[in-house]
Amino acid sequence: MPKKLIKRLMPDHQTIKKNKHLKIFGTLLHNANLWHLNRRSVSKAFAVGLFFAFMPVPFQMVLAAGFAIIVHANLPLSIVLCWITNPLTMPAIFYFCYLVGTWIIGVPTRKFAFEANWQWLVDSVSTIGPAFMLGCVVLATIFSILGYLAINTFWRFSVAKEWKKRKERRS
Repeated sequence: MPKKLIKRLMPDHQTIKKNKHLKIFGTLLHNANLWHLNRRSVSKAFAVGLFFAFMPVPFQMVLAAGFAIIVHANLPLSIVLCWITNPLTMPAIFYFCYLVGTWIIGVPTRKFAFEANWQWLVDSVSTIGPAFMLGCVVLATIFSILGYLAINTFWRFSVAKEWKKRKERRS
């Protein structure tokens, strides 16, 4: 059952409550519904976490936590799923976002080399920025919807399978 698997992989809620970056939410973190594992909260958590994983902004986890609180999604899962875009996966994912953005806008891709300075960032906002941001928003939306639907469907399938097993055992 997905609940047992998720519960095993999820961090302890006390650890998350003590996180220094999440203290801005104060007593909102004490809402018990943010820590429950059920089909709705987990599906929402996948939607929230996957959406913010594709957003190229700092403090993705804090934004995901805030939105999880608003929509009553499972808070730990929402935060953990942001780490799909980590330092190892981020270049490939964000380059794919750029390619999707250029395809949607209909502009050719530009060759660019990343430079870690302010001037490069300012220059690239006007050149590759629009396609990149559009690609990020589109893929964030698509993957959050797909994540929500996949988890919801998987959860329902697992519960139906368990009910069937239980019914067979009784017969």
